[in-house]
Amino acid sequence: MDFNTQNRRITKHFYSSLQLILVIFIVLVSNCYSADFPLDKWGKEALKSPFLIGGMKTYFLKSKETLLDIARRFDLGYNEISLYYKGVDPWLPPRGRIYLVPTLWIVPRSRYHQIIINIPELRLYYFYKKEKRIYTFPLGIGDEGWETPVGVARIIEKRVHPTWHIPKSLWDKYKVKSIPPGPDNPLGDYWMGLSIRGYGIHGTNSPWGVGRLVSHGCIRLYPEDIEVLFKRVPIGTRVEIIYEPVKICKCKRHVYMEVHPDVYGRIPDLKVYALQKLEDLGLLHLIDPKLFDLVIEKQNGVPARISRALNDDGGKDIALDPTASFFRNDTEP
Repeated sequence: MDFNTQNRRITKHFYSSLQLILVIFIVLVSNCYSADFPLDKWGKEALKSPFLIGGMKTYFLKSKETLLDIARRFDLGYNEISLYYKGVDPWLPPRGRIYLVPTLWIVPRSRYHQIIINIPELRLYYFYKKEKRIYTFPLGIGDEGWETPVGVARIIEKRVHPTWHIPKSLWDKYKVKSIPPGPDNPLGDYWMGLSIRGYGIHGTNSPWGVGRLVSHGCIRLYPEDIEVLFKRVPIGTRVEIIYEPVKICKCKRHVYMEVHPDVYGRIPDLKVYALQKLEDLGLLHLIDPKLFDLVIEKQNGVPARISRALNDDGGKDIALDPTASFFRNDTEP
């Protein structure tokens, strides 16, 4: 055996062992993943501007797993994983590979720092003052013709194992006037009614609807998420429902932008809309036009740097694109 052959075998063995350790670590971490983050600073002044939370993660996709399994494991909606991996069949993705997981968000501007629901993002943020933490959860929202309304409301009631009293307009569809608690109840196990009549935040008996436009206007969460939220949110909590497909923040020396599809078709031109936001924030002069155009084009819902590179910057912003290297067979040397 010559030296080069022996060296290749040692290298292959090393990377195979390293991959096994990495896979075990990723699985252990992802099994306990929770999208809540401590905040070092609290108060209106500290929280007045949008800011970044989270970070990109990795996951080794095993046999028979789907992108929907990644989404559920990392508390993402269907929209978030499918937008990030456009062109990949979420039910039949390449397996035996390491995938980037987009668990990075810009927290939108808030007036009250209690609950924010961003409709185009299909995501909720909850500022939990008692723990000085921010929780964030994916949502299912109103379908076309049943759009979730924008506005400010309050939580006015909380019910465990709720009965769904079906709106009169849906009696013909469901052939009943109410559905009792149980597996057939689309409200799931928890209901928090809003001061906007007929609307609420609740669980679901169909988790794969999270991250989709599926409801009659209400906001639905994964069963495990609504349980966490329900236990922490008191009656009287303000709920800001906003429509913001473009979120922008400045983090240290860079400007980041997160762009989502205009799900209800309310923004005539997202590029013009984003440029106006940058101008209003006084950040337009910092922008790299090529990076800006790329983020607008992709609309993948993940924050990416759009400011010009600095002299000491290095590497590519992986938030922009899950590159081809993440689809290769990493068991190969």
